[in-house]
Amino acid sequence: MSASKIIATGAYIPTVDVPNEQFTDRLFFGTDLKAIEQPTEEIIRKFSLITGIERRRYAPEVMTASDMGALAAQQAIAGAGIDRESIDMIIVAHNFGDMKYNGAPRDMVPSLASRIKNKLAIRNTKCIPYDIIFGCPGWLQGIIQADQAIKAGASDTCLVVGCETLSRVLDTTDRDSMIFSDGGGACVLQRNTSDNNGILASAVRSDSLDELEYIYSAGANKGDVTDTRFIKMKGRKVYEYALRHVPLAMKDCFDSTGEVIEDLKMIFIHQANEKMDEAIVKRFFELYGVNNLPKNIMPMNISTLGNSSVATIPTLLHQVASGQIEPFRLDKGDLVMFASVGAGMNINAMTYKW
Repeated sequence: MSASKIIATGAYIPTVDVPNEQFTDRLFFGTDLKAIEQPTEEIIRKFSLITGIERRRYAPEVMTASDMGALAAQQAIAGAGIDRESIDMIIVAHNFGDMKYNGAPRDMVPSLASRIKNKLAIRNTKCIPYDIIFGCPGWLQGIIQADQAIKAGASDTCLVVGCETLSRVLDTTDRDSMIFSDGGGACVLQRNTSDNNGILASAVRSDSLDELEYIYSAGANKGDVTDTRFIKMKGRKVYEYALRHVPLAMKDCFDSTGEVIEDLKMIFIHQANEKMDEAIVKRFFELYGVNNLPKNIMPMNISTLGNSSVATIPTLLHQVASGQIEPFRLDKGDLVMFASVGAGMNINAMTYKW
């Protein structure tokens, strides 16, 4: 069975740069609706130490998730050098649809995939667009689904996009609002018949009983009572869940390839929280008796781009593939992994030979 291969990547990095200093005039409240007693400067300092985030990017006013997704897709298509009419499947991962401003209605009909097909002016009626809502692992899940379609003979060329405007679902009185950002990433996936490179294995896990509302939607911590719903997170619960289950899912995925851990060059992990990501990768290697992280194993862009949910991995991949994050580089034959965790709670992992 031939492997599915990423032949090109693309990304749209929003233009509005928001440093941590921009939050110093905020007054933050807890979920108990009481003001957090620490000075705002101290809250921001501790936030940066834990998450690694120093700044983030927001989409300009009026620009939507599908706008960013289309721009990332255009770059990937150009990089692939293919006729866009040859694309037979478009999978778009997001969680909140198109929103033009903070608190706007979540517009999901028509699907963002259909909107991106329209923005790309693809006329091919056999190009089937659909959305996937899977929390932060959505883009990676889209890759897994595209790979399944290719292996089943249902598709030859897939466009997989992750795009999100989390700045439009932020409760500005919640300190967790500083985590989230906007962005768009994409790749073109094709059947590979020339060599054995491409997707080697994947693994997916879902826990939706007690874990269902670790990441959820709710009203503001403080302010007028409205129907507006914002993204919320039980940070400690998410951290404990991720540290317990993500390394095991990664190991399950990697073990099924028959590869050896010493050959793993890089791990592209969802840019959720720097300390959490480092802990996950460290525990993954410990499962193989490796107690010291290999050098340059985990590229990161969260310090400058924040957590853009489904867009973090494709954006990071594009930056590394195009040589934008030193000293990381990808060469033909490199063995890499992808891993993500998010709302649902959902986890996925994929082993790939570049």
